[in-house]
Amino acid sequence: MSKLRILYAATEINPFLQTTKVAEFLRMLPQGMQEMGMEIRIFVPRFGIINERKNRLHEVVRLSGINIAVGEEEKPLIIKVASIPNAKLQVYFIDNEDYFHRKSVLVDKNDKFHADNDERAIFFCKGVLETVKKLGWAPDIVHCNDWMTGLIPMYLKTTYKKDPIFKDAKSVFTVYNNEFSHKFEGDIIEKAKMLDIDDEMLAALKTADFGGFIKVGMEYADSVVKSDEDFSDNLNALFSEYSQKRQIGQVGTGDQLLSSYYTLYNELAN
Repeated sequence: MSKLRILYAATEINPFLQTTKVAEFLRMLPQGMQEMGMEIRIFVPRFGIINERKNRLHEVVRLSGINIAVGEEEKPLIIKVASIPNAKLQVYFIDNEDYFHRKSVLVDKNDKFHADNDERAIFFCKGVLETVKKLGWAPDIVHCNDWMTGLIPMYLKTTYKKDPIFKDAKSVFTVYNNEFSHKFEGDIIEKAKMLDIDDEMLAALKTADFGGFIKVGMEYADSVVKSDEDFSDNLNALFSEYSQKRQIGQVGTGDQLLSSYYTLYNELAN
């Protein structure tokens, strides 16, 4: 089997930030795949709660400076990198002053959900793909983790499908039990749009909520995986609705986890 290139996009990763199971999973799986001979790139948002000095983040000037459109606004993209201690893994951080410099993740100090988390997610998804293009690194698999990455599979099947960097890329979307009840305001479909995307392709986003992002990810990903957690009735209903159309990817747990992802990635890429 050839050496696959795996791009991971997620909301968080240990040791830089941990608020959910995503952070542990992203710390363990990419390193496991790298040790099995795969080439890895990891992208996460640079939430303001991440200590740049302690974690030795530094800006990559040659990758920064692109403007990312979110609806009618364009915002500058800053790329920072840091290495994971005791691992030969680099993490790329998607940053922007308006979206990621507040000292919190998804909720403020009063536990109120940030109203622009939809825009932050859209900026992150577009920013990841634009940065990978600039890197000139063509992934075989793009593994998206959690709701914030849910638009990436759709962008790969539309705006980026003819791009030489992404033309052969397959996507995996892992859903976690990180549900929230907030409904986003404003025209979320207009904000999320890119070239070659019409309203119909984003129909699932009309609900402007957690379920909307999850549905778009499920609809366009080449493989959908349910994380090993107890899910809410809402999420279980989403999965049973989806599984009538397509199969949910099966991956092992515990000792079987790494080998089953290794197999899944190779099956998708070949």
